[in-house]
Amino acid sequence: MRRTGAGMSTENDDGSTRNLAFGLVGLGYWGPNLLRVLVETPGAEVKWICDLDADRLERFGRRYPSAGTTRRFEDVLDDPDVDAVVIATPVFAHYYLTLQALTAGKHVFVEKPLAPSSREASDLVRVAEENDLVLMCGQTFIHSPPVRAVKALLDREELGELYFVSSSRVNLGLHQRDVSVIWDLAPHDFSILLYWLDELPTTVRAIGRDSVVKGVPDVAFITLGMPSGVLANIELSWLAPSKLRRTVLVGSKKMVVYDDGSPEPVRIFDHGVVYEDPETFGQYHLSYRTGDIVSPKLDTAEPIAVELGDFVAAINGASTNGHLNLAVDVVRLVEAAEESMQSRGAEISLRPSLSDARDLDGLGV
Repeated sequence: MRRTGAGMSTENDDGSTRNLAFGLVGLGYWGPNLLRVLVETPGAEVKWICDLDADRLERFGRRYPSAGTTRRFEDVLDDPDVDAVVIATPVFAHYYLTLQALTAGKHVFVEKPLAPSSREASDLVRVAEENDLVLMCGQTFIHSPPVRAVKALLDREELGELYFVSSSRVNLGLHQRDVSVIWDLAPHDFSILLYWLDELPTTVRAIGRDSVVKGVPDVAFITLGMPSGVLANIELSWLAPSKLRRTVLVGSKKMVVYDDGSPEPVRIFDHGVVYEDPETFGQYHLSYRTGDIVSPKLDTAEPIAVELGDFVAAINGASTNGHLNLAVDVVRLVEAAEESMQSRGAEISLRPSLSDARDLDGLGV
């Protein structure tokens, strides 16, 4: 038998590959989506679904009768046939549930953010490494075909020198009870930016306010300063008349609009400004260039399906290319933004990335 993490096997004695047995924990906002996709993921089968809400359990138990239902997380961990656990609970529970699952010898996929603090996120990485287990964070957007298409444009330097990035992620709701709008929404934009730019911001500034529920900020504006000189501005809100998930990237050669949910999610503008250095005092000339607007053909793969497929592949020995480093750095950025917001927009300096300190690619994640 081929062995993986804590003595578990993904191969039968005859060399054939068996399905991995999963337990899914949390059937609130995002858990049902993960459950739907996980049931259809090749190489995986759902053995347990777990939630504290008995009505939810009954409803999803009828929909997926082959899976056992329980309100006790311990039932999932105590089952020796369970290879991996998918956790989609509120943020405050991510660390403790993930730690228990890793300690029990289970591979873990946990929704974003990885943990409620960078210290706890780093601790989970350490425990996964020590137990030779796969730990993966559900940073859905870095598995999105449009996001990956923009990454390819940046890698090919088609935009020229990147000047700035401006992003808006706003909608009316859903207000969270346990976290601010930064903890809820910023991990999406932070993960995308870290993936695109391959650098950790050196400075973070954030301002915001608790407009509706006292003590729970529901709008925030974040500015990131990159070592390369790129500036990034992020607008987050649970108080907007319509849903918008739009990012603009402006370079010296071209500009790109990434509009998630649009029929044309990526549009490339061959637009720019040409500045001619003055030859004499008082001379000043700018010319504006407007060319084609191109909307590239993209894959239609569902990002959740891609990331869960990558998780199954990682358990079977594939690499997720350092995405766990990125997950830890996302939490660090959230912490810095929260600190700045609480200090009325004070500039917060960040230390070098965890990935600069040690290479985690060898973890099998």
